[in-house]
Amino acid sequence: CEAQFLPNPEERRIPNMEKSRPLWDNPLQFVFACISYAVGLGNVWRFPYLCQMYGGGGFLIPYFIMLVVEGMPLLYLELAVGQRMRRGSIGAWKMISPYLCGVGVASVVVSFFLSMYYNVINAWAFWYLFHSFQDPLPWASCPLNGNRTGDEAECARTSPTQYFWYRRTLNIAPSLEAAGALQWEQALCLTLAWLLVYLCILRGTESTGKVVYVTASLPYCVLIIYLIRGLTLHGAVNGLIYMFTPKLEQLANPKAWISAATQIFFSLGLGFGSLIAFASYNEPSNNCERHAVVVSLINSATSIFASIVTFSIYGFKATFNYESCMSKVILLLTNAFDLEEGSLTADNLGAVQGHLQAAHPQRYAELQPQLKNCSLEAELDTAVQGTGLAFIVYSEAIKNMEVPQLYSVLYFVMLLMLGIGSMLGNTAAILTPLTDSKFIASHLSKEVVSGLVCFINCIIGLIFTMEAGNYWFDIFNDYAATLSLLLIVLVETIAVCYVYGIRRFEKDLHTMIGHKPSWYWKVMWAFASPLLIISLFIFYITDYILTGTLQYQAWDAAQVKQHRGFDYPGYALAVIGLLVAASTMCIPLGALLTLARRRLRRGRARPVA
Repeated sequence: CEAQFLPNPEERRIPNMEKSRPLWDNPLQFVFACISYAVGLGNVWRFPYLCQMYGGGGFLIPYFIMLVVEGMPLLYLELAVGQRMRRGSIGAWKMISPYLCGVGVASVVVSFFLSMYYNVINAWAFWYLFHSFQDPLPWASCPLNGNRTGDEAECARTSPTQYFWYRRTLNIAPSLEAAGALQWEQALCLTLAWLLVYLCILRGTESTGKVVYVTASLPYCVLIIYLIRGLTLHGAVNGLIYMFTPKLEQLANPKAWISAATQIFFSLGLGFGSLIAFASYNEPSNNCERHAVVVSLINSATSIFASIVTFSIYGFKATFNYESCMSKVILLLTNAFDLEEGSLTADNLGAVQGHLQAAHPQRYAELQPQLKNCSLEAELDTAVQGTGLAFIVYSEAIKNMEVPQLYSVLYFVMLLMLGIGSMLGNTAAILTPLTDSKFIASHLSKEVVSGLVCFINCIIGLIFTMEAGNYWFDIFNDYAATLSLLLIVLVETIAVCYVYGIRRFEKDLHTMIGHKPSWYWKVMWAFASPLLIISLFIFYITDYILTGTLQYQAWDAAQVKQHRGFDYPGYALAVIGLLVAASTMCIPLGALLTLARRRLRRGRARPVA
C-alpha cells in the first residue's frame, strides 16, 4: 500500500491525468449498470423466502425501515466516494488515508472470492437453458432404469426435478470427502459463462455500458410475462393471499429484523467495491444522491415484484401438489372400499374417511401407511430458497404449464441476465483497481488484464464442477463474504465520517451536486448505520460461536434425504478460516505496512551525525 495524500480540500480541480479517465456515455447508462449489478438472483430466490419465513406482508415493515436506515445512506456514501476520488476501491481509500489502503484490497479479495463461485450459477443456468428445448422437458418425468422395466430408483424415491438437479446436473457426491471427478458438461458451461463475461467487459465501460441495457431491462420483461401467466394459473391466488397476509407477531422476532437488514445490505452489493468502481467513471457533477435513492428504491421494488411472481407460481405449484395428493387418496379409497365413482370428493373426503375408519377399522388400518395427509397450508409453508427455489421449485412449476419449453427458456434466460449483470459489477470491482495501477497499465493492456482475471477465475472455478463441487459452493457462499463485508463497510463509514471528516465530505458533495447533504444523511452515516452494522457483526459472531461444530447438508442417494448433517472435515474448516481471514486481515495489515514504510523512510531521511 503506497502512501498517497488527497490534495488540499480547498482545491477542487481534478488532476490532469483524470481528465482522460473513461466515462459513461450518459447518466442513464450508469444507473442501468448499478441496477444490473444490484438487482440479482437474491431478489428472486432470497427475498420471497424471507417473506415466507417472517410474516408475509408483515416482513415489509422491517425491510423498508432497514432500507431507510442502512440501504440508501450506505449506497449514497459509496457512490459519492467513488465519484469524488475517481479511483477504484484501492485508490479511493488510499486517497482518504494511506492507512486505509487495506480496505480497498479487502474489497478486491472478497470480489475475487465471489467471482470464483458466482459464475457457476450462470453455468447451471446455461445447462438448464440448453435442455429447455427438449420435448418433453428432461425433468418432467423419471428416466427408465438400466433394465427398462421401471423408473430409475433414485428418481422414483424423490421427484423428477430433484433427480435432474442432484444427479443429472450436479451428479452430487455423498459427502465432501468424496471429491469425485470433474463433470465435463458443467466445466464446458462454466467456460462458456466466463467467455460471455469476458466479451462483456472486454473494452471496459465502452462495452459494459452497452451490455447493461440488456442485463438490466430484459429480466423485467420476463418477470412481466411471468406475472401475467402466473396470475392466470389455477391456485395462484392461494400463493398471493399467503404472501400478503401479514403475520404481525413476527415483528417481535429479532431474526426478522436481522434478516431484513442483511437482505438490504447484500442485495445492494455494499462493500464489494463495485459501486465505487462504477461511480468513478461518472462526471464529477453527476447527482449521485438522486441515483442512490433511485437505485435502492428500484432494487427493493424489484424484490417485491419478483415475490408476487414467485408466490403466484408457488401457489400454483402448492395447489397442484395438494389436488394431486387428494386425487390419489380419493382413488385409493374408492378402489379399496369399492365406492361409487364420483361419490367421494375433496369436499366430503374428511367425513367419508371418518365413516370408513369407524365402519372398517381393520381394513382402514392396513391402508393407513398409503394415505397421505394432504394439506394446502403445509404445501405453502414449505420454505425454499437459493438453488432449491431457482432450479427445483421453479422447474417443478414450469413442467406443469402449457408450452413448458417456452416458459423454461424465458426463465433461464432471465436467470442468466441477472447473473451476468451481477458478474459485471464483481469483475469491475477487481479490474478497476488493477487498471488504475500505473505499473500494470504500463505493462499490460486492459484486454489482457481482463482476460487473465477471467481465466484465473475460470480455472479455480472448476472445483465447483466436481461431484463434491456443490458442497464447496455452499462453503464459499456462506463464509467468503458475510463477516468481511460487514467489517469493510463499517470501516468505510468510520473513515468517511471520522478520518476524512464529515464536514470535509459535505463540502465535496456541495461541489459535486450543488448542495450539502441533509441532516438525515449525516445522522445515518455518523451514528445509525455504524451501530446497525456493529449489531449485525455481533449477531453473526455470536451465531457462529453458539452453532458449535460447523456442519453441511449432504444428499444421500440411498435414503434420499438431503438434510443429512455432516461435520466439516479439518481441511474444509481451514479453508473457511482462510476465506474469512484473507479479506479481513487486509485492513490491519495494510495499516501496519503503511506505518512500517513511513518509519523506514523517516529513518533513511534522518541526517547522520
